[in-house]
Amino acid sequence: MVMADRPEVQTASGPVSVLAVTGLAESLLNGLARVPFQKPFSGPGGLLDNLGQTVTRQTIRSFMGYSMGLPIEEFRSVEKLLDDVCTLVLPPVVGLAGKVEIIEDEIGGVGGIWCRAKDSTDSYVEDSDEKKAIEGTVLYLHGGGYIGTTPMMYAAFAAALVRLSGCEIFIADYRMAPEFPFPAGVLDAAEVYRGLLERGVDPHHLIVAGDSGGGGLATSLITHLRDHDLPKPAAMALFSPEIDLDLDQDSIVNNAQHDILPWSIPVAPYLRGVQPNDDRVSVVHGTPDPDWFPPTFVCWGGAEMFRDGIRQFVENLRAAGVPVSAMEERGMFHVFPILMPWAESSKRVLRELGELAKLYVVPDPQAAQTH
Repeated sequence: MVMADRPEVQTASGPVSVLAVTGLAESLLNGLARVPFQKPFSGPGGLLDNLGQTVTRQTIRSFMGYSMGLPIEEFRSVEKLLDDVCTLVLPPVVGLAGKVEIIEDEIGGVGGIWCRAKDSTDSYVEDSDEKKAIEGTVLYLHGGGYIGTTPMMYAAFAAALVRLSGCEIFIADYRMAPEFPFPAGVLDAAEVYRGLLERGVDPHHLIVAGDSGGGGLATSLITHLRDHDLPKPAAMALFSPEIDLDLDQDSIVNNAQHDILPWSIPVAPYLRGVQPNDDRVSVVHGTPDPDWFPPTFVCWGGAEMFRDGIRQFVENLRAAGVPVSAMEERGMFHVFPILMPWAESSKRVLRELGELAKLYVVPDPQAAQTH
Protein backbone atom coordinates (compact mmCIF):
# COMPACT_ATOMS: atom_id res chain seq x y z
CA MET A 1 0.00 0.00 0.00
CA VAL A 2 1.60 3.26 -1.12
CA MET A 3 0.72 6.49 0.65
CA ALA A 4 -1.91 7.44 -1.95
CA ASP A 5 -3.80 4.19 -1.21
CA ARG A 6 -4.20 4.91 2.48
CA PRO A 7 -7.70 6.09 3.44
CA GLU A 8 -6.29 9.01 5.47
CA VAL A 9 -4.35 10.40 2.49
CA GLN A 10 -5.91 12.82 0.01
CA THR A 11 -5.07 12.76 -3.69
CA ALA A 12 -5.79 15.11 -6.58
CA SER A 13 -8.50 14.68 -9.20
CA GLY A 14 -7.65 13.04 -12.53
CA PRO A 15 -7.37 16.27 -14.57
CA VAL A 16 -5.25 17.98 -11.92
CA SER A 17 -2.99 14.91 -11.70
CA VAL A 18 -2.49 15.01 -15.48
CA LEU A 19 -1.54 18.69 -15.27
CA ALA A 20 0.89 17.95 -12.43
CA VAL A 21 2.59 15.18 -14.43
CA THR A 22 2.75 17.42 -17.49
CA GLY A 23 4.40 20.12 -15.43
CA LEU A 24 6.90 17.57 -14.09
CA ALA A 25 7.82 16.49 -17.62
CA GLU A 26 8.36 20.11 -18.64
CA SER A 27 10.53 20.70 -15.59
CA LEU A 28 12.68 17.66 -16.40
CA LEU A 29 13.14 18.77 -20.00
CA ASN A 30 14.07 22.25 -18.84
CA GLY A 31 16.62 20.76 -16.45
CA LEU A 32 18.19 18.54 -19.09
CA ALA A 33 18.49 21.53 -21.43
CA ARG A 34 20.88 23.07 -18.88
CA VAL A 35 23.32 20.14 -18.96
CA PRO A 36 25.51 21.39 -21.88
CA PHE A 37 26.13 24.64 -19.98
CA GLN A 38 27.37 22.94 -16.79
CA LYS A 39 30.74 21.51 -17.85
CA PRO A 40 29.23 18.01 -18.04
CA PHE A 41 32.55 16.22 -18.63
CA SER A 42 34.29 17.79 -15.62
CA GLY A 43 34.35 15.93 -12.34
CA PRO A 44 36.11 13.37 -10.14
CA GLY A 45 35.77 10.36 -12.46
CA GLY A 46 36.13 9.38 -16.10
CA LEU A 47 34.34 11.24 -18.90
CA LEU A 48 31.30 8.95 -18.93
CA ASP A 49 31.00 8.94 -15.14
CA ASN A 50 31.23 12.72 -15.07
CA LEU A 51 28.59 13.09 -17.79
CA GLY A 52 26.33 10.62 -15.99
CA GLN A 53 26.79 12.53 -12.76
CA THR A 54 25.89 15.85 -14.37
CA VAL A 55 22.78 14.45 -16.09
CA THR A 56 21.66 12.62 -12.95
CA ARG A 57 22.21 15.66 -10.74
CA GLN A 58 20.22 17.94 -13.02
CA THR A 59 17.40 15.42 -13.51
CA ILE A 60 16.92 14.76 -9.79
CA ARG A 61 17.22 18.45 -8.94
CA SER A 62 14.50 19.27 -11.46
CA PHE A 63 12.30 16.48 -10.16
CA MET A 64 12.71 17.50 -6.52
CA GLY A 65 12.40 21.21 -7.17
CA TYR A 66 9.13 20.74 -9.01
CA SER A 67 7.70 18.12 -6.66
CA MET A 68 8.40 20.13 -3.52
CA GLY A 69 6.31 22.98 -4.93
CA LEU A 70 3.19 20.85 -5.43
CA PRO A 71 0.28 20.70 -2.96
CA ILE A 72 0.50 17.47 -0.99
CA GLU A 73 -2.52 15.89 -2.74
CA GLU A 74 -0.89 16.44 -6.14
CA PHE A 75 2.43 15.18 -4.82
CA ARG A 76 0.78 11.94 -3.70
CA SER A 77 -0.96 11.51 -7.06
CA VAL A 78 2.32 11.90 -8.96
CA GLU A 79 4.02 9.52 -6.53
CA LYS A 80 1.27 6.95 -7.12
CA LEU A 81 1.65 7.21 -10.89
CA LEU A 82 5.41 6.71 -10.68
CA ASP A 83 4.88 3.72 -8.39
CA ASP A 84 2.44 2.22 -10.92
CA VAL A 85 5.06 2.58 -13.65
CA CYS A 86 7.71 0.94 -11.45
CA THR A 87 5.31 -1.88 -10.55
CA LEU A 88 4.76 -2.57 -14.24
CA VAL A 89 8.39 -2.32 -15.35
CA LEU A 90 10.72 -3.37 -12.53
CA PRO A 91 9.53 -6.91 -11.53
CA PRO A 92 10.12 -8.40 -15.01
CA VAL A 93 13.39 -6.49 -15.38
CA VAL A 94 14.91 -7.66 -12.08
CA GLY A 95 13.41 -11.10 -12.65
CA LEU A 96 15.01 -11.60 -16.04
CA ALA A 97 18.23 -9.61 -15.69
CA GLY A 98 18.89 -10.15 -12.00
CA LYS A 99 17.05 -13.41 -11.34
CA VAL A 100 15.37 -11.79 -8.34
CA GLU A 101 11.68 -12.19 -7.56
CA ILE A 102 9.47 -9.57 -5.90
CA ILE A 103 6.69 -10.69 -3.55
CA GLU A 104 4.20 -8.53 -1.67
CA ASP A 105 3.78 -9.27 2.03
CA GLU A 106 2.60 -7.75 5.30
CA ILE A 107 4.69 -8.03 8.45
CA GLY A 108 3.51 -6.74 11.80
CA GLY A 109 0.58 -5.06 10.04
CA VAL A 110 2.94 -3.11 7.75
CA GLY A 111 2.99 -3.80 4.02
CA GLY A 112 6.04 -4.08 1.84
CA ILE A 113 7.82 -6.21 -0.71
CA TRP A 114 10.31 -9.06 -0.47
CA CYS A 115 13.22 -9.23 -2.89
CA ARG A 116 14.76 -12.72 -3.07
CA ALA A 117 17.03 -14.62 -5.41
CA LYS A 118 14.98 -17.01 -7.52
CA ASP A 119 17.23 -19.91 -6.56
CA SER A 120 17.06 -19.24 -2.80
CA THR A 121 15.44 -21.61 -0.30
CA ASP A 122 12.53 -19.22 0.34
CA SER A 123 11.83 -18.57 -3.33
CA TYR A 124 8.41 -19.38 -4.73
CA VAL A 125 10.01 -20.18 -8.09
CA GLU A 126 10.53 -23.91 -8.52
CA ASP A 127 12.64 -23.99 -11.70
CA SER A 128 15.95 -24.36 -9.88
CA ASP A 129 17.35 -27.84 -9.28
CA GLU A 130 19.52 -26.68 -6.40
CA LYS A 131 18.31 -24.10 -3.90
CA LYS A 132 20.82 -21.81 -2.17
CA ALA A 133 20.69 -20.95 1.52
CA ILE A 134 19.75 -17.38 2.38
CA GLU A 135 22.72 -15.67 4.02
CA GLY A 136 20.62 -13.27 6.09
CA THR A 137 17.59 -10.98 6.16
CA VAL A 138 17.67 -7.25 5.50
CA LEU A 139 14.99 -4.84 6.71
CA TYR A 140 15.33 -1.95 4.26
CA LEU A 141 13.85 1.46 4.96
CA HIS A 142 13.62 3.42 1.72
CA GLY A 143 14.66 7.04 1.41
CA GLY A 144 12.69 10.09 0.38
CA GLY A 145 13.37 12.64 3.09
CA TYR A 146 10.69 11.08 5.37
CA ILE A 147 8.01 12.33 2.96
CA GLY A 148 8.15 10.46 -0.37
CA THR A 149 8.96 7.48 -2.64
CA THR A 150 7.73 3.86 -2.34
CA PRO A 151 9.20 0.37 -1.85
CA MET A 152 8.76 -0.59 -5.50
CA MET A 153 10.90 2.36 -6.58
CA TYR A 154 13.78 0.63 -4.76
CA ALA A 155 13.32 -2.80 -6.31
CA ALA A 156 16.27 -2.48 -8.72
CA PHE A 157 18.69 -1.37 -5.99
CA ALA A 158 17.40 -4.05 -3.62
CA ALA A 159 17.91 -6.66 -6.33
CA ALA A 160 21.54 -5.57 -6.63
CA LEU A 161 21.94 -5.96 -2.85
CA VAL A 162 20.37 -9.42 -3.01
CA ARG A 163 22.87 -10.54 -5.63
CA LEU A 164 25.97 -9.22 -3.86
CA SER A 165 25.01 -10.25 -0.31
CA GLY A 166 23.02 -13.46 -0.73
CA CYS A 167 20.42 -12.00 1.64
CA GLU A 168 16.67 -11.63 1.29
CA ILE A 169 15.40 -8.05 1.59
CA PHE A 170 12.09 -6.72 2.89
CA ILE A 171 11.40 -3.09 1.91
CA ALA A 172 8.86 -1.71 4.35
CA ASP A 173 6.04 0.59 3.22
CA TYR A 174 6.14 2.73 6.35
CA ARG A 175 3.96 5.81 6.93
CA MET A 176 5.40 9.17 5.93
CA ALA A 177 4.96 12.87 6.66
CA PRO A 178 3.20 15.24 6.50
CA GLU A 179 0.16 13.00 6.93
CA PHE A 180 2.02 10.84 9.47
CA PRO A 181 4.84 12.74 11.24
CA PHE A 182 7.30 11.31 13.74
CA PRO A 183 7.06 8.78 15.34
CA ALA A 184 4.74 6.98 12.88
CA GLY A 185 7.54 5.75 10.60
CA VAL A 186 9.64 4.55 13.53
CA LEU A 187 6.70 2.66 15.00
CA ASP A 188 6.03 0.97 11.65
CA ALA A 189 9.69 -0.01 11.31
CA ALA A 190 9.62 -1.41 14.86
CA GLU A 191 6.51 -3.47 14.09
CA VAL A 192 8.20 -4.97 11.05
CA TYR A 193 11.31 -5.73 13.12
CA ARG A 194 9.21 -7.45 15.78
CA GLY A 195 7.29 -9.30 13.10
CA LEU A 196 10.48 -10.65 11.57
CA LEU A 197 11.63 -11.90 14.97
CA GLU A 198 8.24 -13.56 15.49
CA ARG A 199 8.60 -15.30 12.13
CA GLY A 200 11.80 -16.87 13.36
CA VAL A 201 14.43 -14.52 11.98
CA ASP A 202 17.42 -14.56 14.34
CA PRO A 203 18.65 -11.00 15.09
CA HIS A 204 22.18 -12.33 14.51
CA HIS A 205 21.19 -12.85 10.87
CA LEU A 206 19.31 -9.56 10.50
CA ILE A 207 20.59 -6.32 8.96
CA VAL A 208 18.79 -2.98 9.16
CA ALA A 209 19.53 -0.75 6.19
CA GLY A 210 18.33 2.50 4.68
CA ASP A 211 19.24 5.53 2.63
CA SER A 212 18.67 9.25 3.10
CA GLY A 213 15.57 9.69 5.31
CA GLY A 214 15.31 5.89 5.50
CA GLY A 215 18.86 5.83 6.84
CA GLY A 216 17.88 8.31 9.52
CA LEU A 217 14.82 6.20 10.27
CA ALA A 218 17.06 3.12 10.59
CA THR A 219 19.10 4.84 13.31
CA SER A 220 15.89 5.96 15.04
CA LEU A 221 14.79 2.32 14.99
CA ILE A 222 17.98 1.27 16.77
CA THR A 223 17.28 3.81 19.53
CA HIS A 224 13.69 2.50 19.74
CA LEU A 225 14.95 -1.08 20.08
CA ARG A 226 17.19 0.03 22.96
CA ASP A 227 14.35 1.81 24.73
CA HIS A 228 12.06 -1.23 24.41
CA ASP A 229 14.63 -3.91 25.34
CA LEU A 230 14.59 -5.55 21.92
CA PRO A 231 17.72 -7.26 20.59
CA LYS A 232 19.93 -5.29 18.24
CA PRO A 233 20.46 -6.52 14.68
CA ALA A 234 23.70 -8.06 13.48
CA ALA A 235 24.65 -4.93 11.54
CA MET A 236 23.37 -1.75 9.94
CA ALA A 237 24.06 -0.37 6.45
CA LEU A 238 23.44 3.30 5.68
CA PHE A 239 23.66 5.21 2.41
CA SER A 240 23.90 9.01 2.82
CA PRO A 241 21.76 8.89 5.98
CA GLU A 242 19.80 11.97 7.01
CA ILE A 243 20.81 11.84 10.66
CA ASP A 244 21.21 15.52 11.63
CA LEU A 245 17.94 17.39 11.19
CA ASP A 246 19.42 20.54 12.72
CA LEU A 247 20.84 21.20 9.22
CA ASP A 248 23.41 23.57 10.72
CA GLN A 249 26.61 22.04 9.32
CA ASP A 250 28.76 23.98 6.83
CA SER A 251 28.26 21.38 4.09
CA ILE A 252 24.52 22.13 4.01
CA VAL A 253 25.38 25.47 2.41
CA ASN A 254 28.80 24.84 0.87
CA ASN A 255 27.75 21.73 -1.05
CA ALA A 256 24.31 22.91 -2.13
CA GLN A 257 25.53 23.73 -5.64
CA HIS A 258 27.01 20.24 -6.10
CA ASP A 259 24.29 18.04 -4.59
CA ILE A 260 21.02 16.69 -5.98
CA LEU A 261 19.05 17.90 -2.96
CA PRO A 262 17.08 21.16 -2.97
CA TRP A 263 18.94 24.00 -1.27
CA SER A 264 16.04 24.24 1.22
CA ILE A 265 15.59 20.76 2.72
CA PRO A 266 12.14 20.21 4.28
CA VAL A 267 12.18 18.60 7.74
CA ALA A 268 9.32 20.44 9.50
CA PRO A 269 6.59 18.12 8.09
CA TYR A 270 8.30 15.13 9.69
CA LEU A 271 9.25 16.75 12.99
CA ARG A 272 5.88 18.46 13.62
CA GLY A 273 7.09 20.16 16.81
CA VAL A 274 9.83 17.71 17.81
CA GLN A 275 13.13 19.50 18.28
CA PRO A 276 15.58 18.71 15.45
CA ASN A 277 18.40 17.98 17.92
CA ASP A 278 16.34 15.28 19.67
CA ASP A 279 18.45 12.11 19.41
CA ARG A 280 15.35 10.11 18.49
CA VAL A 281 15.34 11.87 15.10
CA SER A 282 18.98 13.04 14.91
CA VAL A 283 21.25 10.25 16.10
CA VAL A 284 24.30 12.50 15.65
CA HIS A 285 23.20 14.18 18.89
CA GLY A 286 22.97 10.88 20.76
CA THR A 287 25.57 8.81 22.61
CA PRO A 288 25.95 5.41 20.92
CA ASP A 289 27.07 2.37 22.86
CA PRO A 290 28.29 -0.93 21.37
CA ASP A 291 26.02 -2.76 23.83
CA TRP A 292 22.98 -1.64 21.84
CA PHE A 293 24.28 -0.01 18.65
CA PRO A 294 25.23 -2.56 15.97
CA PRO A 295 28.32 -2.62 13.74
CA THR A 296 27.64 -0.05 11.03
CA PHE A 297 28.54 0.45 7.40
CA VAL A 298 27.99 4.00 6.14
CA CYS A 299 28.82 5.63 2.82
CA TRP A 300 28.28 9.16 1.54
CA GLY A 301 29.42 11.60 -1.09
CA GLY A 302 32.14 14.14 -0.51
CA ALA A 303 30.05 16.74 -2.33
CA GLU A 304 26.73 16.12 -0.61
CA MET A 305 24.96 18.46 1.77
CA PHE A 306 24.74 15.94 4.63
CA ARG A 307 28.51 15.27 4.52
CA ASP A 308 29.58 17.05 7.72
CA GLY A 309 26.77 15.58 9.82
CA ILE A 310 27.64 12.06 8.63
CA ARG A 311 31.32 12.63 9.35
CA GLN A 312 30.42 13.63 12.91
CA PHE A 313 28.20 10.54 13.24
CA VAL A 314 31.08 8.30 12.18
CA GLU A 315 33.41 10.00 14.65
CA ASN A 316 30.84 9.46 17.41
CA LEU A 317 30.60 5.74 16.59
CA ARG A 318 34.36 5.31 16.58
CA ALA A 319 34.79 7.21 19.83
CA ALA A 320 32.17 5.00 21.46
CA GLY A 321 33.85 1.80 20.28
CA VAL A 322 31.12 0.80 17.81
CA PRO A 323 32.64 -1.10 14.85
CA VAL A 324 32.19 1.11 11.79
CA SER A 325 33.19 0.93 8.15
CA ALA A 326 32.99 4.36 6.51
CA MET A 327 33.39 5.35 2.87
CA GLU A 328 33.37 8.93 1.62
CA GLU A 329 33.59 9.10 -2.16
CA ARG A 330 35.21 12.24 -3.54
CA GLY A 331 33.02 14.51 -5.63
CA MET A 332 29.90 12.34 -5.34
CA PHE A 333 26.45 13.54 -4.35
CA HIS A 334 23.64 12.21 -2.16
CA VAL A 335 22.77 8.46 -2.46
CA PHE A 336 25.02 8.05 -5.50
CA PRO A 337 25.15 4.19 -5.30
CA ILE A 338 21.38 4.14 -5.87
CA LEU A 339 21.23 6.80 -8.58
CA MET A 340 24.45 5.84 -10.40
CA PRO A 341 25.10 2.12 -9.77
CA TRP A 342 27.39 1.94 -12.83
CA ALA A 343 29.86 4.54 -11.49
CA GLU A 344 33.22 3.35 -10.20
CA SER A 345 32.52 4.95 -6.81
CA SER A 346 29.28 2.99 -6.53
CA LYS A 347 30.99 -0.26 -7.50
CA ARG A 348 33.59 0.26 -4.75
CA VAL A 349 30.81 0.81 -2.21
CA LEU A 350 28.88 -2.28 -3.26
CA ARG A 351 31.99 -4.48 -3.21
CA GLU A 352 32.82 -3.30 0.31
CA LEU A 353 29.25 -3.84 1.46
CA GLY A 354 29.29 -7.38 0.09
CA GLU A 355 32.44 -8.18 2.08
CA LEU A 356 31.00 -6.72 5.27
CA ALA A 357 27.77 -8.72 4.87
CA LYS A 358 29.88 -11.88 4.88
CA LEU A 359 31.79 -10.65 7.94
CA TYR A 360 28.87 -9.70 10.18
CA VAL A 361 26.05 -12.01 9.11
CA VAL A 362 26.57 -15.74 9.59
CA PRO A 363 24.28 -17.97 7.46
CA ASP A 364 21.36 -19.27 9.50
CA PRO A 365 21.03 -23.06 9.34
CA GLN A 366 17.29 -22.61 9.97
CA ALA A 367 16.89 -20.21 7.02
CA ALA A 368 15.16 -22.84 4.91
CA GLN A 369 11.88 -22.07 6.63
CA THR A 370 9.69 -19.59 4.77
CA HIS A 371 9.34 -16.26 6.50
